Amino acid sequence: MGLIITLIVGGVIGWLASIVMRTDGQQGIILNVVVGIVGAILAGYVITPFIGGAPITSGSLDIRSLISSFLGAVVLLAIVNMVRRGSAR
Repeated sequence: MGLIITLIVGGVIGWLASIVMRTDGQQGIILNVVVGIVGAILAGYVITPFIGGAPITSGSLDIRSLISSFLGAVVLLAIVNMVRRGSAR
């Protein structure tokens, strides 16, 4: 069940992060979902221990895990944009 939650929430978080980073129309839905899922997983292991709470990969859906997953997706999307275009925006 944790994998399904990670996929669904990661996809939504990736879509929201792409809207915030203004790359929603430039990349496909698949890249948005992948960036969201990978960002959520990385943030669960990197950011969540600093702010407390459980990572989203454990099936926990509290506000701290959602915020850290969103931040992870935004950071990962900025890195992807820098590699693809040479700028973070």
